[in-house]
Amino acid sequence: MKRSDIAVLIFIASISVIVAYFVANALIGSPTTESQTVRTASVITESIVQPDSTIFNKDAINPTVEVVIGEKQLP
Repeated sequence: MKRSDIAVLIFIASISVIVAYFVANALIGSPTTESQTVRTASVITESIVQPDSTIFNKDAINPTVEVVIGEKQLP
């Protein structure tokens, strides 16, 4: 390989690195220095709130029970 071939390869590689840097900088961008507000989590307590008695009662519909409308087909 001649010296001129090596020089061309180094030149092309350096140009591609520079182009890749600017493309990545355009896509990713730079970090901002603006301040952000973050919501904090509320404190977990040991107290248990009783569920609504109109929904959770002994006469409520059980959604885990299989309901078949019409004739049941055997597998």
